[in-house]
Amino acid sequence: MADPTREHPSLTMARPLLAARFDLTLLRQVRHDVEAVSRRCGLEDERVDDWITAVNELLINAIRHGGGHGTVRLAAADRLTCEVRDEGPGFDAAAHLARLHRPALSGTGGMGLWVVRQLADYVSVDSGPSGTTIRIAARREPA
Repeated sequence: MADPTREHPSLTMARPLLAARFDLTLLRQVRHDVEAVSRRCGLEDERVDDWITAVNELLINAIRHGGGHGTVRLAAADRLTCEVRDEGPGFDAAAHLARLHRPALSGTGGMGLWVVRQLADYVSVDSGPSGTTIRIAARREPA
C-alpha cells in the first residue's frame, strides 16, 4: 500500500465549488451545502451518502480535535475533492492511517480517519503544530 499521508496528484485543489468556514453552530448547514454540491458534481447516487459521511467525519474531527472550527473546500475535476483544514495542535497521521482494522471506540474517538479511509478513494493528510489539512477524493461518473 502506498504511503497514505502522501498527497496523491489527483488531490490538488481546482477552483472551489464550495468554500466555507465552519464550527459546531454551522455544521448542519455546511453538511447540507456539501451534499448539494456533491450531487451536482456527478458523484454516483449510491456514493453520495458514503461521501457525506466521510466529509462529516473530517468536519467533526476538526471541531473536536482541531480548535473548534475549520475551513472546507470542495472542487471537481476528474475527481470530487474535499479539503478540510483546522488550526489544532496536529497529530501523528501515519499511526492513525496505518490501522488496518476498525479501532476500538473510546471516549476520545479514534474511528474517524479509519471511517474516512473506508469511504473515500484517496486520503491525504498534512498535520503539524500549526494545524491539519486533510484531502479526500471520490471518483465521479464520466460526463
